[in-house]
Amino acid sequence: MTKRVLITGKDSYIGSSFIKYCKDNNYDLIIDEVDTRNEKWKEADFSQYDVVFHVAGIAHQRSTLKIRDLHYKINRDLTLNIAKSAKSNGVKHFIFLSSMSVYGISNGLIYQETLPNPNSHYGISKYQAECGLKEMSNNDFKLTIVRPPMIYGEGSPGNYSFLSSIAKITPIFLDITNSRSMLYIDNLSELIYLIISNEYSGLILPQNSEYISTKKMVNLIGIINNHKILNIPSLIRKDFLVKLPIFNKVFGDLKYEKHTTKVFENKYQIYGFEESIKITEKKK
Repeated sequence: MTKRVLITGKDSYIGSSFIKYCKDNNYDLIIDEVDTRNEKWKEADFSQYDVVFHVAGIAHQRSTLKIRDLHYKINRDLTLNIAKSAKSNGVKHFIFLSSMSVYGISNGLIYQETLPNPNSHYGISKYQAECGLKEMSNNDFKLTIVRPPMIYGEGSPGNYSFLSSIAKITPIFLDITNSRSMLYIDNLSELIYLIISNEYSGLILPQNSEYISTKKMVNLIGIINNHKILNIPSLIRKDFLVKLPIFNKVFGDLKYEKHTTKVFENKYQIYGFEESIKITEKKK
């Protein structure tokens, strides 16, 4: 039976990518979007939908009083208000796009059993939304929480775009090997499709099938763009270097333990690392 899906967060990167991916693969879903940046979502007829995929949110931004309040207003309060409307109108499945940030860890290994301990307004607001959603969930209102690591792909905002631009111009890059969990946008889209079609509820910590080294990624981007990069040794040991937040984001090790991501037996791993980078760069 064809499922009807409402994406709350119109024109978002993840929502738009999911719609395109499903169309490209002729998946049997009817997908609509609604804008959450105003009160339009309150006019939506939730009763006609089987699933709500909630992607709206405010991401990491420079901390100010206004931004702090927005985190809680959008990431927590808006999420819970939409979920209440969905539940009261008979929606059976709510998928919430949360974040790896709920763990409050900037360097290390995260297990399925690792307890959230957010230390930023972004992470706290996301986790508070999760807790509120769990209180609402029951057999008639299934809840799926997805905590992705860094997402990348064509047109992706954030760290990948920055590293890609650096890789195309820098003649050198530090010869430091690290390993991070990352998730290609099409792999995420396939995962969401599997969650919907299988009516899966619970917590998912998704990632690509292999960890990614920043050095390897930068070098590959350079090769794809016909730009040669020389890897040079660092004069500072890695364990000291990653104590600086800006370097930790690039060279730190932040990852999910492998066994945490075997939901659907990794059937959502449509693209491997190298292929995903080649697709992303060639489409630019």
